[in-house]
Amino acid sequence: MSTTLLQLYLVRHGETAWTLTGQHTGLTDLGLTAHGEAQARALAARLRNIAFSDVLVSPALRARQTCALAGLEALSRIEPDLVEWNYGDDEGLRSADIRKARPGWNVWRDGCPNGETPDELAIRADRLIGRLSKREGNVALFSHGQFGAALAARWIGLPLIAGAHFALHPASVSILGHEPAHPHRRVIELWNEMPALDVR
Repeated sequence: MSTTLLQLYLVRHGETAWTLTGQHTGLTDLGLTAHGEAQARALAARLRNIAFSDVLVSPALRARQTCALAGLEALSRIEPDLVEWNYGDDEGLRSADIRKARPGWNVWRDGCPNGETPDELAIRADRLIGRLSKREGNVALFSHGQFGAALAARWIGLPLIAGAHFALHPASVSILGHEPAHPHRRVIELWNEMPALDVR
């Protein structure tokens, strides 16, 4: 019996006001900027011809808007584990400002006071991967920058702190999949592809 290897199409949401300012946006429910909406619409051409067996979306407004503008809202359902890192007391702050109070701070190592620890984030990513690994075919995941990076790191078996090296741009598409000749080997097939905006 033939099987179709699982491919996860990881889509980061489009630009928000805090994307521009570099503020940590975890549970603050911001919508997209006008440019972010244009970015999300540009995803439609990239994704429309892919047969998705499921479309999972973070409950955050910015992710739901991106999914809708990309044309996949009708197929989508909310997946709470796709939400962004809970930054606790660091919500809304920039990394540079946090380091003024806590020199040498690294979210991937240190987490945030009254937010998720790196271990808790790794557990959440692993839990989602465990559920998704039972599937086949193409699954779209509309999520966030740092959780998406965490998911990629854990997908290929790296420690969570390696997620610091997997920057994700707004409205980018990445593919987490398997090596066809070695189907038990997880790979990153595509990273940070940004569809061209229609400037007409």
